[in-house]
Amino acid sequence: MRTAIISHPFCRKHKMIDDHPECPERLDAIADRLLASGLDIAVQQKQAPKASREHYLLAHDETLVALVENSIPEQGLTSLDGDTWLCPDSLLAIERAVGAGVLAVDEILADNLDAAFCSVRPPGHHANRTTSAGFCVFNNLAIAVKYAQSKGVKRIAIVDFDVHHGNGTQDIFIDDDNVLFCSLFQHPFYPNTAVENNQTLVNSPLPIASDGNDLQEVYLQQWLPKLSEFKPELLFISAGFDAHLEDDMASLKFVEDDYVWLTEQLAQLSKKLGCKGIISYLEGGYALSALGRSAIAHVKALVDND
Repeated sequence: MRTAIISHPFCRKHKMIDDHPECPERLDAIADRLLASGLDIAVQQKQAPKASREHYLLAHDETLVALVENSIPEQGLTSLDGDTWLCPDSLLAIERAVGAGVLAVDEILADNLDAAFCSVRPPGHHANRTTSAGFCVFNNLAIAVKYAQSKGVKRIAIVDFDVHHGNGTQDIFIDDDNVLFCSLFQHPFYPNTAVENNQTLVNSPLPIASDGNDLQEVYLQQWLPKLSEFKPELLFISAGFDAHLEDDMASLKFVEDDYVWLTEQLAQLSKKLGCKGIISYLEGGYALSALGRSAIAHVKALVDND
């Protein structure tokens, strides 16, 4: 697949408290692994453009957008919740994190790309329409989905394999029958949202120590039938790699091969269903070596799907 990695140096400018797991080094780990793998010659590398306020408002209320804008400190840090802080340069990162998805949508709809991986931070899937939470300021992926809808894309599927439930994304799209949301996550675990399902909402809670076999069962038994029936025109992925065996933020046991398997399945299904493309957004993943290896394995699986 014609694949791009979309990022921007400004995404490293967002910093929180010392030793916070959601740190700039996460992007360095991915970039370093990309070079070490030799995959950099097989993917396009694009700089994320600056998003506008109008983009944020596609998925968020004015009150939240204004709160974030007005909370940027002149120095030091401002807390949005117990886990999420803003520094003087945070808005520079946020603009590019959101802009990456806007560019990805434009490039895929223009038939310039088949897939894009947005290697950006801060992440997004815990932010709902009115609240920032869980390291997430704005919901980057949800904004990109809303942007794609504004460009005429009718049916969109979102797959979230972060170890934490994508509660913000669920909240934003729970009443939208044109968006199918499939999420696996360790349960019980943060953010401790109630597990619910409907025709376009497929939640797949996993107990502690679940591994790649459990991942395959979720996909084949729960997600594949719904995705096949739904026939999305565009597929989004919330790609959190914190379910990795080496990531001590949680207690699942996925490894790189599991992310490769799932990515291959989604890429093949996308082609079979005539999807316009795949847009993947970095969410979690805090063990730096495992994050770098897993993210690039995920990208390579997209590249190799002919």
